Amino acid sequence: MFLTISTTGTPDRPATDLGFLLHKHPGKAQAFPTSHGTAHVLYPEATPERCTAALLLEVDPVALVRKGRGKGRGGAPDGALAQYVNDRPYAASSLLAVALAAVFRSALKGQCAARPELAERARPLRVEIPALPARGGAELVHRLFAPLGWTEVVAEPVPLDERFPEWGDSRYVRLVLEGELRLADALRQLYVLLPVLDDAKHYWVAPDEVDKLLRAGDGWLAGHPEHRRITERYLARRRSLTEDAMGRLELVRLAEADDSEVEALDNAVDDTQDTADRPVPLAVRRREAVLGALRAAGARRVLDLGCGQGQLVQALLRDSAFTEIVGVDVSVRALTVAARRLRLDRMGEHLGSRVKLMQGSLTYTDKRLAGYDAAVLSEVIEHLDLPRLPALEYAVLGAARPRTVIVTTPNVEYNVRWESLPAGHVRHGDHRFEWTREEFRAWAAAAAGRHGYTVRFEAVGEDDPEVGPPTQMAVFHRDTDTDTGTDTDRTGTTRTTRTTGTTGTTHTDTDTDTASAGPKEGDPA
Repeated sequence: MFLTISTTGTPDRPATDLGFLLHKHPGKAQAFPTSHGTAHVLYPEATPERCTAALLLEVDPVALVRKGRGKGRGGAPDGALAQYVNDRPYAASSLLAVALAAVFRSALKGQCAARPELAERARPLRVEIPALPARGGAELVHRLFAPLGWTEVVAEPVPLDERFPEWGDSRYVRLVLEGELRLADALRQLYVLLPVLDDAKHYWVAPDEVDKLLRAGDGWLAGHPEHRRITERYLARRRSLTEDAMGRLELVRLAEADDSEVEALDNAVDDTQDTADRPVPLAVRRREAVLGALRAAGARRVLDLGCGQGQLVQALLRDSAFTEIVGVDVSVRALTVAARRLRLDRMGEHLGSRVKLMQGSLTYTDKRLAGYDAAVLSEVIEHLDLPRLPALEYAVLGAARPRTVIVTTPNVEYNVRWESLPAGHVRHGDHRFEWTREEFRAWAAAAAGRHGYTVRFEAVGEDDPEVGPPTQMAVFHRDTDTDTGTDTDRTGTTRTTRTTGTTGTTHTDTDTDTASAGPKEGDPA
């Protein structure tokens, strides 16, 4: 499938400014991988008087079928009849819209770092799409694009076969748009209206599509005479999502009419009402503490080791700062529940590309876990028999070696505050041990010293002056600039540790020891 964007210029405002706006050099042909093929950007012409940028999307039909399992993920209805032979590689659709947003992301946002003033300036544009599916015909194309500032909208029907005119026209049109608009506005309109005209999407429409629609439709969708039809088609006629979007669009329209902010109108519900006296569950506080530590560390690619049913993975997905999230658990059943919780089979393409669940044992070294910014072991270590803890320690701190490792575990001293917990019992039947604060700090400090990390400690939950918090958290950090990669298991070198200050930060000094070599890659730790 193919799309071109052209502009004209003058000596003062050359047409080649288009390269700055698109963040793509006119003198280069570039290729970008997508989930269903390859997107190419090239410039057929680039002079001060006229410049044309072309986006060519090569779709892999096999990849489209393999990644389109289930209804709603296989593309247009044609794909159900002929999975490998259909119009998807050739006709502009949601595939092209997704590629457009990925390749021209900064331009879509109206950002131009090199020349910021260009992004705010309207310029003469000509957009051409040779084959655009239009369910509703040329008339609908005019109704959708004409109110958006285009001075010329051409939707020329493509005949089924030029040799047999009696067969009539196909449902495809050749689209030409001309007008003076900001490039960002033009790209946002295309991002929304291409799948609307095709009336299909190649991925499952998840709730986050409402936010995508409102972001791309900011400034034009709320006042569009066909905003209801656009919303319904973009959201695949999912009633709950459509009503949510329509309600939010109505607030935008009212705010514009009242010359006020949306938040000033949508204030009927006090978010703090009736909640001040409700205790926040410990599990929620624990996730918030972990998320705060990850953000403070600047982590973007995160491992949730022992992810269980996926609660933390779900919380990480809600924050776009975390670009890759991997949940690991030894239990297939837990991973199945996590996949169901996350709705992986119905997750949108962009969101789905950020998350992965995989089976693995944390007491074995695993090459797949190397190279991540951070790893989280939230309420995990207490489920291991103590003799197996050194294996987990080496697999994470010694082999995977993320820059930051966060470990939370119950504080056994706090158990006396649980009225429903009999004396001497652990909090969960599967807990093999529960540590005091002194025991946890001693283990963490020693582990940090063995593997070249520093460690600090935080309280999670109410910090009781007598018995401490219900959950204790250790945050290990490795400075990549000074890390030597030595550890007890591999080199026979150990480090003595000392803890200073009230933060509990452990510093390490190298000393020699005769510790035995650790496990090899892929062997039991």
